[in-house]
Amino acid sequence: MTNTSSNGVVAYDIENGIAWVRFNRPDKRNAMSPTLNRDMMEVLDLLEHDDNVGVLVLGGEGPAWTAGMDLKEYFRETEVDGLRGTRKAQRESYGWWRRLRWYQKPTIAMVNGWCFGGGYGPLFACDLAFAAEEAKFGLSEINWGILPGGGATKVATELLPFRKAMYHAMTGENIDGKTAADWGLVNEALPLAQLKDRVTEVAKVLLAKNPVALKATKDAVRRVGVMTYDEAEDYLIRAQEAANSYDNEGRKEGIRQFIDEKSYKPGLGAYDKDKVKG
Repeated sequence: MTNTSSNGVVAYDIENGIAWVRFNRPDKRNAMSPTLNRDMMEVLDLLEHDDNVGVLVLGGEGPAWTAGMDLKEYFRETEVDGLRGTRKAQRESYGWWRRLRWYQKPTIAMVNGWCFGGGYGPLFACDLAFAAEEAKFGLSEINWGILPGGGATKVATELLPFRKAMYHAMTGENIDGKTAADWGLVNEALPLAQLKDRVTEVAKVLLAKNPVALKATKDAVRRVGVMTYDEAEDYLIRAQEAANSYDNEGRKEGIRQFIDEKSYKPGLGAYDKDKVKG
């Protein structure tokens, strides 16, 4: 059964451990308004510690993923209230992107169509990203007189080589999903008709993993990029110790199944986490 947020601009279903969350303003190409930003935080709060959810997938209703920020509602209408209105809108949008970056569950962006401007915030916030070959990606801000803000410039420099990031941001030219995969904006691109099946396949792989280890791993990948090697080494030791304090039995069970039972090989798949004793 499809559920919707308080204002109906975010839709979601839970099926077999996967929360399928969707931008739900198809008539506006899923542009992010202050209302949508507040509703998205509501849905993220609701699902984060739901025992029925192991993976969250973020998609879009209709032909777009998200066309970025709603120019009328996010910019013009909030600017009427001056700096107070602008800062409030920024907190609401950047807030749920930040929440998504450090989410308790693994997250996957399923980019079915347009992904422009501000859409790069939630795109980067998701741990993995898959796109339809037909999707369009663009930093269109330069075309209406501003720089790619809201973290979009940072996303471009994080995910793209320098020259591609500079060209992408300065020209405002769109690229398709296949090019986005070639450049590194997404993990893979495939025909739209195959997109959900591929995302489901990857989500099932993640559902089989130890959830404590997954959370520690996704946080580590985001953290260590700005550290020196020595800092990263120390951080990873402490992160593993912290993870063990939450789920030491899970780690021991994985080792037991490999050494004693010889029932799996770590290089070829995950141990059976359902065997772990409480």
